[in-house]
Amino acid sequence: MRPHQYVKNVFIFLPLFFASQITDFELLQKAVIAFIAFSLSASAIYTLNDFHDIEEDRQHPKKKNRPLAAGSISKPSAIVIMLVLITVGFTLMSWLSLNAVIILTAYVVMNIAYSWYLKHIAILDVSIIAIGFVLRLFVGSAVTGISLSIWIIIMTFLLALFMALAKRRDDVLISLESGKKMRKVIDGYNLQFLDTAMAIMASVVIVTYTAYVTSTEIVERFHSDYLYLTVLFVILGIMRYLQISLVHLDSGSPTKIVLKDRFMQLTIVAWVISFAWILY
Repeated sequence: MRPHQYVKNVFIFLPLFFASQITDFELLQKAVIAFIAFSLSASAIYTLNDFHDIEEDRQHPKKKNRPLAAGSISKPSAIVIMLVLITVGFTLMSWLSLNAVIILTAYVVMNIAYSWYLKHIAILDVSIIAIGFVLRLFVGSAVTGISLSIWIIIMTFLLALFMALAKRRDDVLISLESGKKMRKVIDGYNLQFLDTAMAIMASVVIVTYTAYVTSTEIVERFHSDYLYLTVLFVILGIMRYLQISLVHLDSGSPTKIVLKDRFMQLTIVAWVISFAWILY
């Protein structure tokens, strides 16, 4: 079920945060239910993905320990788990918003296509991962009724793409070290391409965020000239992620980096506190 991956679904709360309405209990309650619904549905997709990739996962040094690949859970049990998760997830989401159900359906269909075929197409595979983060934003917008800024959509996509490229870099490293291709898509990547692409995405994320916090529209909306100060934490976070990827060679799981790396955690907390202080 990958509960540690639920960290990604925090993006559902971003429309509330950036609209200065995170303290609205009714809207926050809807976002929490959407978070739970999306998390359960995502777990169903993870189960389906593991079901489909059993043989590939058994060749992977880390993924071979997943329940299906290791044989600790049977295929029939996995199917039952998947059906229960997807049913509960969609039921919860249907209580909130029809539009949110449509977006969740799009997410599920996209990921089924990803698991079966699209993940084997280089560049498209990482783009789909990034689109998944954007869809989380749209779910948050749909259940709360808060419109999304084009800035938030663009930055979310770029940041997610950056992390997806780092994840793929880890796959290439494992393939080079073990001599085994864990994924067919690895043929479409090499370290030089991924390092260049990550550097480009890192630069674009920083520039886009800087343009966002210094734009006249945002300054007037938030009635503050000091949002530019939060750029520091964005730069620190991006540089730390690059260090983990290029120096420590450990970018296989973005969520585990966030959950375990103290430097990254402190940077994120500092960004949230500083942005919230200026906003609220």
